[in-house]
Amino acid sequence: MPRVSKLKLPPIHTDESIGERLTRIRKDRGFTQVELAEKIGIIQSLVSSYESGALKLSAEMAVRFAMALEVATDDLLMPGTKGNGKNGKTPSRKILRRLEKIETLPRTQQIAVLKTIDNALELHTLKTGTR
Repeated sequence: MPRVSKLKLPPIHTDESIGERLTRIRKDRGFTQVELAEKIGIIQSLVSSYESGALKLSAEMAVRFAMALEVATDDLLMPGTKGNGKNGKTPSRKILRRLEKIETLPRTQQIAVLKTIDNALELHTLKTGTR
């Protein structure tokens, strides 16, 4: 029988649970629960249970989720990290799907779409002062 620890560990303060972080990262990556479940090899209801906190995330499942979402396990497990692809990581599937659609357009329409995107990005840069 396992012994009860006598250690007095300080609480981990976080604004979101592991399940909430899992949900945020999944959505940032553009996956539905069904798509993520298929990629991992489980059923959608299990993804829902992990996200709601009904199931505790084991080390193995944390690794599987992190691999499927293409993030470090720290992004999934550690409070305060953002596994959203904005720090040199893989872009979200939503963006990649749109890029694939743009590539199917005739060349003149591709140029028009890309100019529109460039203009929007330039306007954002001017408004925010960021690059």
